[in-house]
Amino acid sequence: MKQKILIIIVLFLLPVVTFGQIERTNRPALRGMGAEQQEPSQRKKEAGPEPAPVSEYKIISVDNDTTFVDTSLTIHKDYKFNYLRKDNFELLPFSNVGQTYNKLVYDFTEGDHLLPQFGARARHYNFMEVDDIYYYHVPTPFTELYFKTVFEQGQTLDSFFTINTSEDLNFSIAYKGLRSLGKYQHMLVSTGNFRTTVSYNTPNDRYHLRTHFVSQDLMNEENGGLTARSLENYISKDPEFDDRSRLDVMFEDAESTLYGKRFYLEHSFRFGNVDTENPTGFSIGHKLNYTYKKFEFRQATANDLFGPSFEEVGIHDETRLESVYNEGFLEYTSEALGQLRFKSGFTHYNYGYETVLDLESGFIENRLIGDVLSAGASYSNNLGGFELVADGMLNIAGDMDGYDLEGQLSYALSDELWAAVAVDVNDRAPNWNFLLYQSDYKNYNWQNDFSNVNTQGVKLQLLAPNWVNVEAAYTRVGNYTYFAADAMGFVKPFQDGGQLNYGKVKVARDFDFGKFALANTLLFQKVFEGEDVLNVPSFITRNSFYYQDHWFKKALYLQTGFTANYFHNYEMNAYDPVLAEFYVQNDREFEGLRSVDFFFNGKIRQARIFFKLERLDALLLGNNNFAAPSYPYRDFAVRFGLVWNFFM
Repeated sequence: MKQKILIIIVLFLLPVVTFGQIERTNRPALRGMGAEQQEPSQRKKEAGPEPAPVSEYKIISVDNDTTFVDTSLTIHKDYKFNYLRKDNFELLPFSNVGQTYNKLVYDFTEGDHLLPQFGARARHYNFMEVDDIYYYHVPTPFTELYFKTVFEQGQTLDSFFTINTSEDLNFSIAYKGLRSLGKYQHMLVSTGNFRTTVSYNTPNDRYHLRTHFVSQDLMNEENGGLTARSLENYISKDPEFDDRSRLDVMFEDAESTLYGKRFYLEHSFRFGNVDTENPTGFSIGHKLNYTYKKFEFRQATANDLFGPSFEEVGIHDETRLESVYNEGFLEYTSEALGQLRFKSGFTHYNYGYETVLDLESGFIENRLIGDVLSAGASYSNNLGGFELVADGMLNIAGDMDGYDLEGQLSYALSDELWAAVAVDVNDRAPNWNFLLYQSDYKNYNWQNDFSNVNTQGVKLQLLAPNWVNVEAAYTRVGNYTYFAADAMGFVKPFQDGGQLNYGKVKVARDFDFGKFALANTLLFQKVFEGEDVLNVPSFITRNSFYYQDHWFKKALYLQTGFTANYFHNYEMNAYDPVLAEFYVQNDREFEGLRSVDFFFNGKIRQARIFFKLERLDALLLGNNNFAAPSYPYRDFAVRFGLVWNFFM
């Protein structure tokens, strides 16, 4: 088998070397949209109206940041060609597609939450929140199809369609589905993410409306990891167990599922001048966010791994959260003063369970229900070349204290040099599953009165693509909450009374050598205080060396080469399937990962095709790496897929 794979690699590399020796004249730029350019003779053969430029197919975020559809093929598109459709440089995936990820890097300042977040965070990586939904404005109907193979019996598909029925009204609908059996026993993943959006503005541009609806279900079969005997066979790289389905797992009768539905509405009306370039005057607006989440853990028979249980058969834990958020705002905009918004929000939350528990250790309520009134302001302006953005929100009444303050100052020194500094201060209660949790397993029942978690962070960013891109961040966290095993070995929530101090520096630089290129990303990080509660690898790197060129009279643009990934040894977090959470363990240090992938990617018109031999190192040397304690990392695999854009 190994010899056959090596022959395939040679067959792919031979034409690269051969074509690399051919001199090509008038070769367009290797990056960007060069592959989409047409010869004059080709344009003359085309009939009909001139197609709209790609820049008119606009993608608009919830914060009104606007980009456009990008059909180019770059190495960074390869990094994003995965289940999450994001660059997962800072994540360590489990062995099956759609399972969870172990964090290699942390960002404690992401999000502007004033209230606790729903638990089961290990199941949230593919859960689409408000910031993950985009709105569109397109001159013609637009479709995007994403497809990629998985591990055994299944595939992942993301299909998207949007249309402007008029200049003022846009609809979009999309569905992302996954089914993957996996190579180990009882590891099936089946997920679905449905979303649809509507955006509208009146012809006079005074009234704007955006709304979306999402429905999501993310199911994972749980197996508890490998048994002690199977771990020995896996670590020893015994060839008898190269068929991973022969390795025994802790149990084969459990699954966990995260469900979610959300309706979001944002609309506003502007008074005064509505000129799109320099609007002036007041506007009023309203936001509504209704969110429902449910997490279920089911197991046919209780397992001693999690301790004693109330039920011997039919374990069924179900946690629900229903929240409704309404916000009203008054905004003033002028060219001189910038944009100033005053806002007030009201949240009703209902989190919990159907039963009340009266245990020997104490009484545990079934629900946390309450209301919170918040108020705040935001401001943005350009001041002599500097761009200032500030936002603040404070809980002023109700059952939860909290505040969030954010500010960023940026300056563009030139088109190729941009710098920014950002500050974030947040104070809020820990996530709901730290405060209240119930389970059929006796050790997974608690109600805590934890203090608010206080986070203070500063971030520096320098973007200079021709030189180097740098991101540096330093964060202090007070009253940090985490999961860890207690003296009996069972997972419990804890709150650290000290300070957690954490810093990181990320550096990225791409080099072009004619038809060859080298892309590098390096990250250094350190926990200065709180090493017992936060474990991270000190060094992570990703390096890609590849060939790129146009072939077949520019009908095909290709990139092919190798990507190497590495992170240093560290005490990686363990995974708990009952909670769908990671917990801190300091008992064992795991060897860092060294992996090499071979890729062969091509672009034909608006279709980008991706072919990859994942983990060539495992093919040659075997694999005994881990994604978490008792959970093996991925083996060698041949995978392919495509992203196809249709402009109608």
